[in-house]
Amino acid sequence: MKKYLTHLTAIALFIIVSGITNQAVSQTASIRGFVYEKESGEPIIFTNVYLYKTTYGAATDVNGYFAITKIPPGKYTLLVTYMGYDTLTKEVDLKAGTIQDEILNLEKSSVMLQTVNVSAERQAARTETRTSIVKVTPLEIRQIPSVGGQPDIAQYLQILPGVIFTGDQGGQLYIRGGSPIQNKVLLDGMVIYNPFHSIGMFSVFDTDILRNADIYTGGFNAEHGGRISSVMDITTRDGNKKKYSGKIGASTFGAKAMIEGPIKKQSDDGGGSSSFVLSVKNSYLEQSSKVFYEYVDKDGLPFNFLDLYGKVSINAANGSKVNLFGFNFTDQVNYKDISNYSWDAAGGGANFVVIPGSSPVLMEGILAYSSYKMTLEEEFTRPRTSSINGFNAGLNFTYFIGKDEMKYGLELNGFKTNFQFSNSVGQKIQQEENTTEIAGYFKYKLTKGKFLIEPGLRLQWYASLSDVSLEPRFAMKYNASKATRLKLAAGFYSQNLISARSDRDVVNLFYGFLSGPDNLPEEFDGKEIKDKLQKAQHIIVGIEQDVTQYITVNLEVYYKNFSQLTNLNRNKIYDENTAPPDTPDEQKKDFIVETGYADGIDFSLKYDYNRLYLWAAYSFAFVERYDGDSWYYPHYDRRHNVNFLASYTMGDRREWEVGMRWNFGTGFPFTQTQGYFEKLLFSGGINANYLTENGDLGIQYAELNGGRLPTYHRMDFNVKRKFFLSENTLLEADLSVSNVYDRNNVFYVNRVTNSVVYQLPIMPSLGLSLSF
Repeated sequence: MKKYLTHLTAIALFIIVSGITNQAVSQTASIRGFVYEKESGEPIIFTNVYLYKTTYGAATDVNGYFAITKIPPGKYTLLVTYMGYDTLTKEVDLKAGTIQDEILNLEKSSVMLQTVNVSAERQAARTETRTSIVKVTPLEIRQIPSVGGQPDIAQYLQILPGVIFTGDQGGQLYIRGGSPIQNKVLLDGMVIYNPFHSIGMFSVFDTDILRNADIYTGGFNAEHGGRISSVMDITTRDGNKKKYSGKIGASTFGAKAMIEGPIKKQSDDGGGSSSFVLSVKNSYLEQSSKVFYEYVDKDGLPFNFLDLYGKVSINAANGSKVNLFGFNFTDQVNYKDISNYSWDAAGGGANFVVIPGSSPVLMEGILAYSSYKMTLEEEFTRPRTSSINGFNAGLNFTYFIGKDEMKYGLELNGFKTNFQFSNSVGQKIQQEENTTEIAGYFKYKLTKGKFLIEPGLRLQWYASLSDVSLEPRFAMKYNASKATRLKLAAGFYSQNLISARSDRDVVNLFYGFLSGPDNLPEEFDGKEIKDKLQKAQHIIVGIEQDVTQYITVNLEVYYKNFSQLTNLNRNKIYDENTAPPDTPDEQKKDFIVETGYADGIDFSLKYDYNRLYLWAAYSFAFVERYDGDSWYYPHYDRRHNVNFLASYTMGDRREWEVGMRWNFGTGFPFTQTQGYFEKLLFSGGINANYLTENGDLGIQYAELNGGRLPTYHRMDFNVKRKFFLSENTLLEADLSVSNVYDRNNVFYVNRVTNSVVYQLPIMPSLGLSLSF
């Protein structure tokens, strides 16, 4: 233990000392700063900033920050270009050994562009490794049919290759063989334990306050850890620094409102400022469905949710800032005669960005707390409850060294889990645990000719398990030509959290959280278990091809080896403390060890020109698990998944838009029911009379996940119309139809009553929103 603490202390001292040490004076110059939208003061992300007629340049990050270093001294023209904004030029005189700070404000163009400028995106594709990473902005989200009148990231994620959703209901996300517990979700750096509502078309995030979302489907580098499959890193806007504005909207599904504005207004010549943004959205489908969708269920559709999010930003004149934020998300669904499922999430925190005065470094930090509690009550089984709450903190440093970049940091996480569950034989499983995790990481992006090379290393200590995981990561891209790029990503990953679910459910609702137990079986598949962590190794290879200026094709082949997983023991019969001597572990342990793998091919094609946007994606995948006795398919294994999206804008001001999306997926596996029997509990022990005692209903299960549900497919369609009421006021009407041809897709089957709940039928919806 002392050795591990010594290593972590050394890393911490290195990071802190390096983070505050000034760069040695050199014979070159540097220029850095932020790019903002002049009208609102909001950062402009992922735009190119470069010195005209040179090779020196950089792209802004999610905060609008850029840094160009190792520049020969002299006079240059600084140029900033971004689609929809006037090009900005500024003369600069750079001196040796100095860092010049710039705050750049872009004005919206008064000319309606008739073509789409994709140069910034193509430039980023050549200068970032971006293997298995999808960057999502509100612009992309709004291009898909907005089911229920509200565009949502949950609807957008469903069209990405390698991403599997359980459908309209259930609200669960599976990414390249990873279950929801293996997908890390961050909102402004704060951990979110469930980002999706029970009605799977809506997330907890309001699209109108999102700035950017990075979706890592695998092979992520060292800055992320604690999960073994994927990461969603979502950032919200800071709020308008110049004027008050907002948006209100309502549809047959739900309503929303957003307001933002300055607390201390930013002056035209810059200076410090503060701003806020507040968002609230809810579903009243349970009530409105009795009016509009009585044909679906005369008792109404049982979906209710309420999402609140608020943020205050305090900004310094040089671009440094502090954000304070908080949220409360709730969800409840009551399936009549089947189950009652609900969850509640809340939290808050602060993050900051600091620009030291004399060093080309970006310093970022986060301190946040969040909690989550869920309950599932079913008619014929005991209630299941699960809760998790805790904090996460981090400190990150990024150095810009010419075209290269170095990033490192520290993380500290602490959480408490509480879980109660009874398995199919009535044995109660309960756990309450406190856990602490400490991590340090380092990565370096090297640009060498046509190669981008990005090695990384993460060291993670799991205090509750007294275990350390050393995790090398690697990414590389080769720019074979301006149109062709080859890429690779690989890494080692570990995780403590495990899921609490029943593999016997036909379709699963409950997904609880547990801290990884240290009381595991001594052996697995005849071999001694030496590690208590869940572990995985990823490797992804791919190719990007710009077929034309407006067509891009992406192909990736991936393999995830889940070398050790922890799962609930569905075969537990005895309590471990009272089990007979020589009882095997699989009959008395709460948890078992498994292994598995996920592999597949993901293909996507994008066409984006003028008024037409097309997207096609196909995934071919296998996911298997081995429990020490037999191989089986987990309930989210889907062999084929197809998505097609098309949208087209019309009118002189592009005020009309039509869109269509179609999804096809082969059936999920499930465990079939062979029969029923009377299960005697012998509550009186040896004195029980089996001739007169009334037993419970017992279920005889077939092979684990040996059956397949029917295929899933659905088409959605929508039409949007914008009404420009004034320069700053916009009314938008949205007519959408989900499940256009009324496909009966299975959602849930109760084993005892054989009651079937289908995914939502054909449902037209009308929505209106007013932006001001």
